[in-house]
Amino acid sequence: MTPQSGFMVVAPVAAGREDELRKLLVSMNRRPGVVDPQNPLVPFGRLDRLHFSRFVILDDATLDDVTQHGVPRVDYGLSLAFLADFDGPVDAFLADLLRHADQGLRRIFAHCEGFAPDGDLLRWMKAREHRPAASYVNWRGRTVRQIREETALRDALVSHLRANAAAIATMHPGRARDALVSFVRQEQKAGRLTLTREQPTPLKWWLRNLAHAVLIPLVGLLLLPLILLYLPIFLIQLRRHERRDPEIVPRPDADHVRKLTDLEDHDVTNQFSALGTAKPGLFRTFTLGVGLLGLDYAARHVYNRGHLTRVSTIHFARWVYLDGKRRLLFASNYDGSLESYMDDFINKVGWGLNVVFSNGVGYPHTDYLVMGGAWDEQKFKRYIRRHEQATELWYNAHPGLTAVDLVRNTKIRQGVDETSMTDAQARAWLQLL
Repeated sequence: MTPQSGFMVVAPVAAGREDELRKLLVSMNRRPGVVDPQNPLVPFGRLDRLHFSRFVILDDATLDDVTQHGVPRVDYGLSLAFLADFDGPVDAFLADLLRHADQGLRRIFAHCEGFAPDGDLLRWMKAREHRPAASYVNWRGRTVRQIREETALRDALVSHLRANAAAIATMHPGRARDALVSFVRQEQKAGRLTLTREQPTPLKWWLRNLAHAVLIPLVGLLLLPLILLYLPIFLIQLRRHERRDPEIVPRPDADHVRKLTDLEDHDVTNQFSALGTAKPGLFRTFTLGVGLLGLDYAARHVYNRGHLTRVSTIHFARWVYLDGKRRLLFASNYDGSLESYMDDFINKVGWGLNVVFSNGVGYPHTDYLVMGGAWDEQKFKRYIRRHEQATELWYNAHPGLTAVDLVRNTKIRQGVDETSMTDAQARAWLQLL
């Protein structure tokens, strides 16, 4: 198995360079919301390990909200964030990225503070790397190559079925499946189809992942007596904060919403970037940290085969602290519209949204952390839109394919590789086509 990784750079935009930077980023698009994968600055399409990537200028319009907690407003200024989700280790991806986009990245990052045009680009990017507090991968080990090969496999099988529909329709399910597998083998021999074997899981990654899976519960078990002692105090503190924390959910600015919608729904998959300030104080910092720790553990070891709890529409997601844990960025790649995406979360895992996001300034009131909050649909949706960032440059390596499509294509590939099937299994496999 080839594990997936992520990389993120955040750098302040130099004073007076915002407009020029936005124009440069927009020049990499074919039209608003649709990137040119072969653009001359960062030709994303040439990076065969890359699933998703984006450049987004972080411009937080909700900075005044924190003053309702009795603390002064902090002007963080604009920052440029570059995010990528890819197969394999970070260093291998960065080497490939710089091989294809060194000069283009230099032109982009020249608009940021502290960038020297003739400096060490790799060192500059790594010095500004922000690692996620939690991250999610829809299907750990599914590579870009696998996705493309399995898509080509399904397309070839569907075309062959259409061309030979009359003959195959008269066959017994097992025999029809055998005929299709024979067709695939012939296509492979002719070089028209490739089905690459899965690579061995890197030993270092496997050991590190195993250690993480064991140590986190072990530490929790050792701390259990203290946790049980603190739990009643925690609940009292939580209710005190929930009752006094201000709820800030006005209607989002119409121009802001219009800008966001112009960048959405150009494909079956969309991007989402949201930024907000964490509620001040040690209690909220602790609660958010524990929530993200639990979320990261579950996404890493439990929900890594097609769904996050009951939500199956997310491809990749990450939660990243900024500015000394005073702000949190959430970025995801998901199927469907934003409205359906929010409804999916509200209806299936609203409590999970509350555990993390209720620690953000202005979030709708919760009750004992898991109730209320996201369940107040209209307030939650206003909150999300206010904090959403306009992601003007976004790349998707497999447009037109939902997470459900990817699962289906993998099942088709697995069916081809099976040495034998019962009639019922063969019939179910044929229905995938």
